[in-house]
Amino acid sequence: MSIRNTIKKALLLSTVAITIISCGPAHNQAGLDEFSKEQLHLWNKHITDVMIADIFTPPVCSRIYAYPHIAAYEVLQQGHEEYKPLAEQLNGLQETPQLDPNKEYYLPLASIVAFATVGKKLVFAEEKVEAYEKEYLKNVEEIGIDADIYENSVAFGREMGQSILDWAGKDGYLERQALPRHILSSEPGRWQPTPPDYLPGIEPHWNTLRTYVLDSATQFVPPPPTTYDTLPGSQFYKEAMEVYDMVKEARAENGDKLEMAKFWDCNPNVSYTKGHVMFFHQKISPGGHWMSIASQAAKKVDLGVMEQSEVFAKTAIALADAFISCWDEKYRSDLIRPETYINKYIEQGWEPVLQTPAFPEYTSGHSVASRAASYTLTNLLGDNFAFIDSTEVQFGLPVRSYDSFKQASDEAAISRMYGGIHYAPACFNGVEQGEQVGKFVWANLATREEKQVAEKQ
Repeated sequence: MSIRNTIKKALLLSTVAITIISCGPAHNQAGLDEFSKEQLHLWNKHITDVMIADIFTPPVCSRIYAYPHIAAYEVLQQGHEEYKPLAEQLNGLQETPQLDPNKEYYLPLASIVAFATVGKKLVFAEEKVEAYEKEYLKNVEEIGIDADIYENSVAFGREMGQSILDWAGKDGYLERQALPRHILSSEPGRWQPTPPDYLPGIEPHWNTLRTYVLDSATQFVPPPPTTYDTLPGSQFYKEAMEVYDMVKEARAENGDKLEMAKFWDCNPNVSYTKGHVMFFHQKISPGGHWMSIASQAAKKVDLGVMEQSEVFAKTAIALADAFISCWDEKYRSDLIRPETYINKYIEQGWEPVLQTPAFPEYTSGHSVASRAASYTLTNLLGDNFAFIDSTEVQFGLPVRSYDSFKQASDEAAISRMYGGIHYAPACFNGVEQGEQVGKFVWANLATREEKQVAEKQ
């Protein structure tokens, strides 16, 4: 072969190589930005779906929401000077990784990688989260992203995720598993397992977990429940009769009160028995319902990615502290459920509308968590924020409409009486407990100065 032909062939191969390298999509900033608008919403739904399938308890669900959203927020806020880091504000979180000023990043990508890195280590079905992440990264590459920016962003997301996981690993979650199970008390008025499963008390040591913003699990202890009494005419008996009458009325009307109870049921694992076979129906948790509301509200006002992250992170943190506060009271008062009391002293064979959850009655977890979440969302998005809640559509229930987050939280609280699983003090004192938690978290967790409208506690 002549030298000329050799050179010609080399040039041809070089041209082909350049063509192959450059045939991929160029960096598409507009396309990436458009794609990223929905990703936090989608990943919030991803982690919800995994939790439903894994059947986590309500307190554990609140923890699983909090850490991934904190990781995502800590990434994104570094690209927005007006936002403050959560590090050094959340208990035990001293610092988080910082961007290298000499490198370029695409922070929405890094935030999702951080979310996925944390999320997959907190659930059982890790492979599902990995599959979601693989699909997400493939979509990013197909849209078009600079190779160095992609590599830097993924690496930073992994680093942030691992940092949050290291912090999460010190919150007492693993240690609680070595603590003794709840010991049933023979003292009158104490909680007893309820049908149909007669499960032992769920998460009796949740109050040992490190709080997020609260000073401690005991910071907002509600008034004690009504003194237990079995005498007709006593205050406790009247409260049990109130539940009995409400359920009877709701069933007779077969209308909105019954629908309300079912809409806010949020029992992650309801069991059904047919003959000798038991079936289970998995549903969203109370915290998951409010994280869904947060997503729907953020979509309604078309928040940007950073604002979305603020809404998700602050709502999740309020919920997580609310469950720690509530569970502290549940196992202190250790109060009997209406189902047990009514069957023994009012009507044998009585059944509530909803399946009674496997933990003590006072205070109502949904009441505490709902009010803490609604207080947060009201401060972020405004009072009188009307919205349509479609959370339960996937579980075969119709949408419900609300004029404000507070109205929704009030309905969630009273629904527990219509459902037959709580006495009035658990609901109303639970709302007050949640309000106290929400106020404190809001006032002591700054994301933007102009957002801190609540008085400093």
